[in-house]
Amino acid sequence: MNRTRIGVLLSGSGRSLQNLLDRSVDGRLHADVTCVVSDRPGVGGIDRATKAGLPVLVERDADRIYAFLRAHGVELICLAGYLRLFPIADDFRGRVLNIHPSLLPKFGGKGFYGDRVHTAVLEAGETESGCTVHHADDRYDEGAPLVQRRVPVLPGDDVGTLAARVFEAECEAYPEAIARWVAERGSAVSE
Repeated sequence: MNRTRIGVLLSGSGRSLQNLLDRSVDGRLHADVTCVVSDRPGVGGIDRATKAGLPVLVERDADRIYAFLRAHGVELICLAGYLRLFPIADDFRGRVLNIHPSLLPKFGGKGFYGDRVHTAVLEAGETESGCTVHHADDRYDEGAPLVQRRVPVLPGDDVGTLAARVFEAECEAYPEAIARWVAERGSAVSE
């Protein structure tokens, strides 16, 4: 069985990229990250990709990004802390996933990312949070969800402790969602 070729788009440290790379190497993820795109120069995700020997593009123009992804045979795009609205090309509809650090539809949409989400969860007095991996569409955080993982909001939590717990959930949820996407795609191809 061929391994799915993933392109990762990021804007920051690349922790989710590293999670996918580690799981690909140790066999827990039956897919390979083949290239990385960052919309910002000088971020940690570029360093992680370079260390892994991956081709990297620093670019904001969607047409150039798609040309790069297609040139590297990408079958699935994984947005991993990518802080821009990424327009979905016709040939990639249903082939772009995003991970968000809340239980969508709560605390999603433009301007809700990273610590802003965790702050909003705490300020709202929520008793649970988590993450959502969803199909990306042409709106922020509105695509159909594939996987949600829940975590408790504990008494005494601050943004840092809640963020750490949610990230642990993300490390399980994204590979699970990719596996589901691969399985669904395989079923569709065999029908």
